[in-house]
Amino acid sequence: MKLPRRTVLLAALGAAVLAGCDRSATSAAVTPHEIDPGTTCDLDGMLLADYPGPKAQIHYAGQDKPVFCCDTVEMFSTLLAPEQVRSVRAVFVQDMGRADWQQPRGHWIDAKAGWYVAGSKRHGSMGPTIASFAAEADARRFAGDHGGKVLRFAEVTPAMVDLGGGAQQHGGM
Repeated sequence: MKLPRRTVLLAALGAAVLAGCDRSATSAAVTPHEIDPGTTCDLDGMLLADYPGPKAQIHYAGQDKPVFCCDTVEMFSTLLAPEQVRSVRAVFVQDMGRADWQQPRGHWIDAKAGWYVAGSKRHGSMGPTIASFAAEADARRFAGDHGGKVLRFAEVTPAMVDLGGGAQQHGGM
């Protein structure tokens, strides 16, 4: 069935307008939010300021406030979950080359541009964690001091961030 030319043009115009609206909504600069004493992890309710190690925040489309993660493992687990279908506008992690490990504040970087160290001896709020860095040299220095493997964002796999717990999270079991 052939549609009238006017119908096709109106449909195309409507699609272009909607696409333009969507682009302007997502292209607005997303900036990280700072952790305050009352900021909690959206997954488990832990107070982020009370625990060591890198934190993360995920900014979803259509939400004004980010979803905070008390650990980078939680962030990766959320983003790599097969059921994750929400549109992500931005993801930030803390640069542990500049932030204090015991009380990390500020130093937010784009998570996808970061360098990561998985398998180190350093623990975060949930035990073993993946340390995040802005600079490759800082990640390599950290891995030299604390062990682990240096990775890029895209190299982290779901198997590395399984939140199943149990024996796999506790090497002594």
